[in-house]
Amino acid sequence: MPIPPSPIKENAVLDQWTSTTTASEIADWIAAQPSILLLTHTKPDGDALGSTIALAQAINIMSSTSGATSKAECWYAAPMPSWAKTIIANTKARTIETDQPLPGAFDPAGILIADTGSWNQLAPFAEFLKPRLDRTTIIDHHLQGDAEIASRRLLDTTAAAAVQPAAEICCHLLGVDSPSKLPTDIATPLYVGLATDTGWFKHSNVDGRVMRLAGQLLDAGVNHTALYAMLYQRDRTARFKLMARALESMEVIKEKNAAIMTVTLQDFKDTKAGPGETGGFVDLPQSVAAIRVVALLTEQHDSDGTFTKVSLRSKPDEWEGQPAVDVNAVCNTLGGGGHARAAGVKIRKPLDEAKAMLIAALP
Repeated sequence: MPIPPSPIKENAVLDQWTSTTTASEIADWIAAQPSILLLTHTKPDGDALGSTIALAQAINIMSSTSGATSKAECWYAAPMPSWAKTIIANTKARTIETDQPLPGAFDPAGILIADTGSWNQLAPFAEFLKPRLDRTTIIDHHLQGDAEIASRRLLDTTAAAAVQPAAEICCHLLGVDSPSKLPTDIATPLYVGLATDTGWFKHSNVDGRVMRLAGQLLDAGVNHTALYAMLYQRDRTARFKLMARALESMEVIKEKNAAIMTVTLQDFKDTKAGPGETGGFVDLPQSVAAIRVVALLTEQHDSDGTFTKVSLRSKPDEWEGQPAVDVNAVCNTLGGGGHARAAGVKIRKPLDEAKAMLIAALP
């Protein structure tokens, strides 16, 4: 069964966050570039890695079958998940550590950004990108972004993950009519992105499109039990010590049916856990019936000082007559965004101040 095309808005306005192109047109654009650099947001997750690795693999296979040399590589801004190397495999990729300068010799003909279109999430690459916006393309599924980054954009805001439009592009690049016919090395990172952005197919963003694509990728040879073990059964004990700190910090804001957890820099130091080991923490308090929205506030530090990273999740159903909380709207008021049920924001304030700002922004 062919993958359905991503919805495209007609008469898109270039300076608004709308789609301006199609998957087939992006595939044609890629094929015309002698070299492609793939980027995604800082601290890449399964969807960020899955979409960029799958696209890079497809580009390089297409290139090799046409007699050209490998022409795609990926850059990632640390920290990386512990399982990242398994998914990256033999794909040409560089990890840029915090405050590390970008490689200076590579000047790609085209730049492909997946799973974000936000300057905030692309901060480590901003100075590299700014003089190259005319050669940049975005593939994303988030509700907001900075349209100035690329006039060529494929935005499927109804998709659960960026790997959905990425899968369509991979099919065009390799001349197949279904993801079930993609090489397993491409289907596997696509499945990782789809599974992780849907909470292993349990979040409210799961629909028929998601399950059809999952089935097609399984038909392509994906070993989903091995992937589950890789993603969710390889934790270090330090992660559980950090999880205990987060749960111990939990404060319930009863009047807003909200739970807020905090993780400090000292918590990371004491537990010897890394910044990439907080994944899934924000989902835990949702098991409490009365809690409708959960926030995880993580203290972080960069060259500009200490700041607070906020991750928000909300349940999809109304509670005692109250509508579900739109966490994208909440984050918009604080300078961030994402999806209605999952969003985030970086607040350049200490934890306590950021927490107060967040509570005030919750409906």
